Order: sequence, then structure tokens, then C-alpha cells
Amino acid sequence: ILMVDEKGKNMKCLTFFLMLPETVKNRSKKNSKKVNSSSSSSSSKLPPVCYEIITLKTKKKKKMAADIFPRKKPSNSNTTAVQQYHQQNLNNNNTIPAPNWQGLYPTIRERNAVMFNNDLMADVHFVVGPPGGTQRLPGHKYVLAVGSSVFHAMFYGELAEDKDEIRIPDVEPAAFLAMLKYIYCDEIDLAADTVLATLYAAKKYIVPHLARACVNFLETSLSAKNACVLLSQSCLFEEPDLTQRCWEVIDAQAELALKSEGFCDIDFQTLESILRRETLNAKEIVVFEAALNWAEVECQRQELTATIENKRKVLGKALYLIRIPTMALDDFANGAAQSGILTLNETNDIFLWYTAAKKPELQFVSKPRKGLVPQRCHRFQSCAYRSNQWRYRGRCDSIQFAVDKRVFIAGFGLYGSSCGSAEYSAKIELKRQGVILGQNLSKYFSDGSSNTFPVWFEYPVQIEPDTFYTASVILDGNELSYFGQEGMTEVQCGKVTVQFQCSSDSTNGTGVQGGQIPELIFYA
Repeated sequence: ILMVDEKGKNMKCLTFFLMLPETVKNRSKKNSKKVNSSSSSSSSKLPPVCYEIITLKTKKKKKMAADIFPRKKPSNSNTTAVQQYHQQNLNNNNTIPAPNWQGLYPTIRERNAVMFNNDLMADVHFVVGPPGGTQRLPGHKYVLAVGSSVFHAMFYGELAEDKDEIRIPDVEPAAFLAMLKYIYCDEIDLAADTVLATLYAAKKYIVPHLARACVNFLETSLSAKNACVLLSQSCLFEEPDLTQRCWEVIDAQAELALKSEGFCDIDFQTLESILRRETLNAKEIVVFEAALNWAEVECQRQELTATIENKRKVLGKALYLIRIPTMALDDFANGAAQSGILTLNETNDIFLWYTAAKKPELQFVSKPRKGLVPQRCHRFQSCAYRSNQWRYRGRCDSIQFAVDKRVFIAGFGLYGSSCGSAEYSAKIELKRQGVILGQNLSKYFSDGSSNTFPVWFEYPVQIEPDTFYTASVILDGNELSYFGQEGMTEVQCGKVTVQFQCSSDSTNGTGVQGGQIPELIFYA
């Protein structure tokens, strides 16, 4: 008998001789003939069969399966089988598992993951999705109840119903599968096109860690293109942190957000909240045009012809949240006044508002929006000028920077001429890892002082934390200008910390210690 310990190592080899019944009988006959000897009585007795149950103990503390078998890639002999199970999980092809499939996975987590989307031992099925787009998915009540209090109440609560099939028409199949994968496999697999639906499923079935992961995913992928839609959804899901992040993007990049396709997909309540926004950083004509675009799409959703009357109907009182009297006169005369959305009386009254000393009462809000106040990060402690520098001959001044919070770069502050007033042509550029995020070609006038002069991008550029970006400028104008000295590698600007380092793109001498681009202008 081969005796082994917990780790499968040989401990002791014992050999036992077993007497068969026939052998015992023959020995009894031979012993019975020896009756003359006084000692034969004792010797005639058969020797007893002795045995001992030996329990092998080790002094070391027992380990769990995960400790004994560290996670490694399956060996070549098992790779094919493991891949088959993974494919079965994805396709739900209900193949019969091979014998001892449990032996392929050393930990309970991995063995439990095999049950994901698997009909093996399934005791409940879900018909997920709207009519015409349903998918039947298997489940295991115990696993689901461990992962969700809603499933626990559904299967084991006081009002539990013993149903073999449960219909879930309000959740997309892909989102439900993503939630099941988290519950079964402890893995979070999110995609941009399904993350909102996954967040809805996680909220519905109270899976908070998955919901938090969805929110984090949305925050990192937040941009002007999707900020309005995410604002609408964050209010629905009651996620205040995500709502705040959306407002930050919408405020700083308002014109991009209002011109995005996603703006037309928001609900009426979200539209009203955006039109009311005091800190919206956009021209009012852009707000007006965005509202008309939304009204046209809303007419389609309500199966109405997109006439002027129907557009005004779907806008309702939200129309008066547009601050038409604060538009530039040209914007009003060439845009809003000729749109047809205003009545004749409203158009006349607004024209009088612009021109008359005694202004009429208007239903429209007439107070301009406050917008956002840009912040300036100045990286030099002093500036100077000399007769032999700073010169511009088509060469690039560049510096790299990183921030610890999301900001929106609106432009740069630049030095001007040190020899009296002069005009400069400036090509500014913002890059990350060689990819251009924003650029603009404009002119600015310097008055001969050592002040900085702002040069703006067309739209503010979103800057993510803990990543270095490259700010560059090519100037054309008076060759002698002021330049910065005593540069700082780190600057605290309000609640934002900015770090600077030299850029290899700089061919005109600008670096951390001195040069051009003294200021970053941003919203935070």
C-alpha cells in the first residue's frame, strides 16, 4: 500500500500478507494433530491479523488551492480543453463537458467561471431583451444570489417565485451578459457602446462594484461629444460625481458639446437644465441653433412634421431660456430674426431692445451668462530682454507640461516685442504623444510692455491628468522680444498643480528655465 501526503509525495510503503480462508483452514488441520504437547494448545491458535490505521500529519499549515497551485497558463495538454470551455461560455453552445473538467482549473474562482453562460447544472433561464431582440441565457440561482441581493430576494426571499424562466425586457442582452460575467468570473468587461446599458443593469440588480466601474469608465471616456448624453443618464442613475464631471466638460467646451450629435438625443428636462446654465461658455447664437436642432429631432421622435410650428411646440417654455437679447446684433439679425421660430411681435420687441432707449419687457432672459473665468498658470519668476535675443526666424518654441486634475487649455500667454509696439503672427499647437489635439493660427498685438498677450484655440482642449502634453508656438514678427527667466518645474495654480519639462520639439531655445510660452490659459 502506497501512502502519500497532502502534496502527493511518497511517505511510506507497507506490504501486508493476506491469508485466504482456504489457507487458514489447512493450517488449522495441521495444528490439530499436535495434541500431545502441552504447549500445543497455545500454538494451535491462529496468529491474529493485525492492522493499524495510520493518519499522516504535516506540521505545516494547510494551504488553499490558490496557494498550492499558483495561476499559470494551462499546459499544452490542457490548453485545447480550456479554450473549448471559454468558447462555450461565450457562445452558450451547451456542449457536454469532458470528464473531470474540474481538474483543468486549480481555484474555485476559475471553476465557478466555467458555469458562466453555461447550461450545465443551470436551474433558471432568463429571456433578456425587448421583443424581437431577445436572448435566452442560463443561470445558477446560488451563484446569482451570492452576487446580487436582488437575485437573492428573487430566488430565496419570502416572496420568491419558483420559475424556470424569467423575462427581462428592459435590459440589453450584452449588458446582462457583462453583469453575469462579473458575478461568475469576477471580471469586468466594459465597452463604450454597452457601458450605459451595463450601468443600468448593475443599478437594477444592485451590483455596486460593477456600477462603480461603469461610472469610472464613463468618466475616463468623457468628452464634449458624449457629455450631454451622459449628463442625461447620470441624472437618471443618480450618480452625482458623474453629473459634476459632465457639467465641467459642458461648461468649458460648451460650443463643441452643443454642436455634437449627442445633444439632440437628450430628454427635455436635460435640455432645460443646459439652457438655464449660467456658466455655459458659448455664444448665444450657438445655443439658439443647438436648441433648433434638438427640436427637429424631437419632432421625429414624436412622429411630427418638422415645421416651424411643431418645433416651437416641442420646445415649449424652454425657448425663453435662450438669451436671445444678449446675442450680438449681427447674430440676431442674420440668425434668430430670420429663423421663423419667433413671432413678429417678439422679433420687433427684441430689435427695440437693441436700439431703443426705453426697452420693452421681454419673456426672454436678457442678462448675459457669466461663463467661465479662465485661469493663468505663469511659469517664470521674471522676464528680461537683451539686444541679441529673443529672435524668431520660423523656429519652434516648445515646452511639455502635465497636470494633476482634468483641465481645458483655452490658449497660451505669449511675450511681445521689447522694441516698442508690434504685431505678431502666431501658430499655436497642442499635442500628446505626437498627435495634434488643437491648433490655431492667429495674430496678436503687443504694446511694447513685458506683459503677456493671450492667443486662443478655436475650442478649449481637454487635458487629462498625469500625462505630459506638448505646447508649441511658431512666431513671426519683431525679432527681439521679452523672454522668461527663473523658470519653475512645478507651479500651483488654484487647485491644479502643473509640472513642466523640456521638449525635444523646441528648436528656438525655450525650456524649463527660460524662453517663450510663459503662460498656460485654462478652465478648471
